[in-house]
Order: sequence, then C-alpha cells, then structure tokens
Amino acid sequence: MPRGYRTGGGDGDLVEVLVDRLVDYKANVRRCAADELGATVAELLSGDSAVVVPAGAPQAWLSAYQGKILRDGEPRPLAVAELDAPGVAVLTGCAVAIAQTGTLILDAGPDQGRRALTLVPDHHVCVVHSGQIAAGVPEALGRLADPTRPLTLVSGPSATSDIELNRVEGVHGPRRLDVIVVL
Repeated sequence: MPRGYRTGGGDGDLVEVLVDRLVDYKANVRRCAADELGATVAELLSGDSAVVVPAGAPQAWLSAYQGKILRDGEPRPLAVAELDAPGVAVLTGCAVAIAQTGTLILDAGPDQGRRALTLVPDHHVCVVHSGQIAAGVPEALGRLADPTRPLTLVSGPSATSDIELNRVEGVHGPRRLDVIVVL
C-alpha cells in the first residue's frame, strides 16, 4: 500500500544536524577526512586492548591501531564471552544515519556484522560517511538496500531512566559510543 510519508527537512547541513543530535544523546563525535580515518580510529581505540570487527570491515580502518584485532566469523563467530571481555571494543560501519533523529541504522551489512557485535561490547565506534546521512526516517529507510534485513537502530550510548528520570547509562549495550563522520 503506497504511503505519503512526509519527506524533506534536509535544507540545512545534514552533517551538522546529525552531529548536534548525536552529541545531545551523549555520543562522542569526531570528524575527519578519509585519509585520516585510520589514525582517528586508532586514537579512539587507544584505551581498548582489543577490537572486534565484522568480517567485511575495511582493513584501512585499522591501519594505525596497535591492539589485538578479532574478526568475527574468521574462522567462527565470536562467543558472547569474547565480546563481553574487559577492554574489548567494536568497530563497525552503518547502512545509513538519520540527521533529524541522530540515529544510526545498521543492517547487518559486511562492515556492520551481526547484531550481537554492537550490543555486547562496552565501547562501540561507528564510521559514518557523510554520503550515508539522510534527512529523516522515510529517506533513510528508502536508502536501505534490503529493508527486510535485521535492523539495529542506535541513538547514543545505551541508556535508560529510573523512576525519578535520572539517566542511567550502560544498562544494556555499549556505555560509550564514538561516531566518526568521514567528510
């Protein structure tokens, strides 16, 4: 059934809108040029002893990282205990990012991997290329290569609020979210 969802709202700078929303959600955001990506990743992961990456993550992303690299699925999927070990971070890409909501959509693509990778480690670093930023939800869903694939939507670090509306982070999922916007 065709639907007439409202689209647009992308009159401003989508990068600036996305960064504003991500920061509001308490994510750390870094911007860099494509040739600075390896160094930026290494800097953000400098406090982590190991990083988990999906099998399809580009090697260039890790070109300057000095810690241990664990590729999920090579030769087997990593166990939850391996993903949950102290000092383990995860590095992924995303399918698309939504500027208006500050949401990253991961669709289990080759550079994103399976859902457990982004839900178990305590630190998630996500690479977003500026061309992957859509203005709103309808535009973002329209960009997905296969909208029937399992989706993980990330809007900031894991958080919830208690009965007095005090924000509590890290209840389930990564407590720290770093987003690298590649310009």
